[in-house]
Amino acid sequence: MTDRDEVLAKLRALGFIEEDVDVLADHFLDAKARGRRGHGLTRVDWLSTLPDLDPGARPERLVSEPGFERWDGRGALGYLTLAAICRAQLADPPAHARVVVASNCFPTGMLGHWVRKLAGGGLVAALTASSPARLPHPEGGEPLAGTNPLAIAVPSSDGRPIVADVSMGAVTYGDVLAGAASPEELVPFGGEQAHKAFALAIGLQLIVDALAGEGYGAVLLVARPEADPVPALRARARGVRLPGDR
Repeated sequence: MTDRDEVLAKLRALGFIEEDVDVLADHFLDAKARGRRGHGLTRVDWLSTLPDLDPGARPERLVSEPGFERWDGRGALGYLTLAAICRAQLADPPAHARVVVASNCFPTGMLGHWVRKLAGGGLVAALTASSPARLPHPEGGEPLAGTNPLAIAVPSSDGRPIVADVSMGAVTYGDVLAGAASPEELVPFGGEQAHKAFALAIGLQLIVDALAGEGYGAVLLVARPEADPVPALRARARGVRLPGDR
């Protein structure tokens, strides 16, 4: 049995419909292929431990205006909420730019997976999402912010988008779940410069909290590009691995 067969079987056993099974499997297997172990196959078994797992829940778009959308996960996994949001943006791209706010959107997984899909459809995208407080101040104390990743994707005419996906933690909670890190390692990245990552974590947390409200959420900026800067960057960086490359 392949990894995909095993993942599909486990997700079906949890009660997800086939469309959702494919969305989730694609995410977990993409994470594994990119070396993001904490967002990979270990998350499949983790889903069964979620106390409020509702395989039948569906996200809903509550507001659709030029330049703005609001979604509510309605009990659906954040993975599935973001998948629905991405499909909607690709089906009806903004005339110029659009902000999309998602409430009750958790867990969201490897954010690079979602912005990569948007870049594949020719859109520039920046996505962040909040999570349980896990990062303390660099000087110590109780956790004050989530690891609050930020993912950015820029499409390219050569078919190879640049995709940057960075957590504000030195490790991710997924690394802890996968046994690749200890909870004590969940601190802002940067060593002596960790105050910079902490500031970003707090800033991203408050943007999501202010726009999405209570609970965990996500904020997406999606826009049509006016230029194609990636090929020139790749030419200058020849021989150097750029963000999002395998």
